[in-house]
Amino acid sequence: MSDAPPNTPLDEGEDGVVESSAETPTTRRPLAFAVFLVIAGLVGFGASFALTLEKIETLINPSYVPSCNISVLVSCGPNMASWQGSLFGFPNPLIGVASFAIVVAVGVSMLAGARFARWYWMLFNLGIVLALVFVIWLISQSIFVLGTLCPYCMVVWVVVIALFWYVTVFNLKEGNIPVPEGVRSVAALFYPFLWLLVLVSYLIVFVIAQLRLDVIQSLINS
Repeated sequence: MSDAPPNTPLDEGEDGVVESSAETPTTRRPLAFAVFLVIAGLVGFGASFALTLEKIETLINPSYVPSCNISVLVSCGPNMASWQGSLFGFPNPLIGVASFAIVVAVGVSMLAGARFARWYWMLFNLGIVLALVFVIWLISQSIFVLGTLCPYCMVVWVVVIALFWYVTVFNLKEGNIPVPEGVRSVAALFYPFLWLLVLVSYLIVFVIAQLRLDVIQSLINS
């Protein structure tokens, strides 16, 4: 008599030993995606936290010159002092500190074997989309209104843009966002090449900044 639990499918190996196939996982954990979330979240958190510290220093000492003030063009002081830098009545970096901590938590949870419900992934993706919208607005304000490029802010831009592409396409291919099977197949097909879309997105931002602020010439003269 077999000791296998009832209703457990049995497989017979080459040596005649009966093995249970219940131990074979039906799905593989997306470890690479989880690691990406952890790294991206930590980078974004670090940039947001550093900018928060700089903001605190300027509040304590109005004559303090932020360490991220590298040149007239590459500077975070004007951004922090502007109303755009505190859109909701408090410094924008605080939003990043809280939001990127959530990204890290999701990635670490996945590494630990956690599986999230579809509604959770949809809310998480919605948060990423809202973050992208906010970042696009900040980019436009920085380039077209303030005329400066904040180093820590640019790190956050880089992270949020990458998160948007990878989280959204991951959820599409995994079916966490309800879409037709054809869309899932296309998402799965292009997922390994998402880095190209990320690079194109960065290039678009750089070209806009170059056309408006002549970044290259400014860096040469500084």
